[in-house]
Order: sequence, then structure tokens, then C-alpha cells
Amino acid sequence: MSQIDYEQDRVESITQADAAKTLSQFEIPKMMEEMHITKLKLKDGESVEIKKIYGASIPQEHQEAAFTWLRENDLGDIIKNDITVTFGRGEDNKASEYATLAQGQGFEPVQKIGVHPQTLKAVVRERLESGQEMPSDIIKTYAGNSTKITRR
Repeated sequence: MSQIDYEQDRVESITQADAAKTLSQFEIPKMMEEMHITKLKLKDGESVEIKKIYGASIPQEHQEAAFTWLRENDLGDIIKNDITVTFGRGEDNKASEYATLAQGQGFEPVQKIGVHPQTLKAVVRERLESGQEMPSDIIKTYAGNSTKITRR
């Protein structure tokens, strides 16, 4: 397969994926909504159903504001705060001491603070479904529909 054939196949698969996403998340839900249908079940047991989907992310530039908002709204427990220290070969004793003394041995820890994407998505879903707000200016949220097809 030539590079051109490979690129054409790749572009075609991306186009097909985009078309499937558009069909699943926009066109079918819109048609079913216009017909006031949320689930269509066939005699053979197969069904087409519209499900709510949610997404969320915290842009890097709004991370501190988002963490402050989460803490002020009793959601601070979803923020993970990891500190990693790397030790070399033969430094197992130092690693044990460091676990107890943290910075007392002169190593500089690497700190990573964040919220797991699935946890944030669950919080967004819970809050939006219960009518509570999310600060969309600092936390990117998405609520939409998706078509679920069940085959027997």
C-alpha cells in the first residue's frame, strides 16, 4: 500500500467516523425528539434509544479557579494531589526515609494536582441532572445525546 493510498484510507475512516458521530449525536436524536420518542423497540427485541451523554474538562489556564470553585462547593475531594519523588538504584533506604520525612532529605518532589476526567464527568452529570449549575467559564462542560442501538 502506497503512502497516498494509506492517507486516503485514513481520511475516509475519519470522515466515516465524523458522519457516524453526527448521525448518532445529532440527526437521530433530533428526529426521535420531533416524533416524541425516546426509545423504539422492535418485535425482534432490537431497540434504538436516545441516551444523555456528558463531558467536561478543565483548561490549564483556568485550573486554579476551577479548583477553588470545586473546593468552595464541597467538591474538593475529587481533586487529586500527587507528589512523586524519584530515587536511583540502591536508594531504597532513602526512599523509605523520604516517605516518612518527605522533603527532609533534600530531594525536590514533583507535584501534580488534577481531577480525573471520569470523576469530573460524573460530577457534571450529577449536578446538571439535579438542576445545579457548573461554572462554564472555568470548566468546559458538554451535555448532549447519543443513540444507543441494542441488537439481540
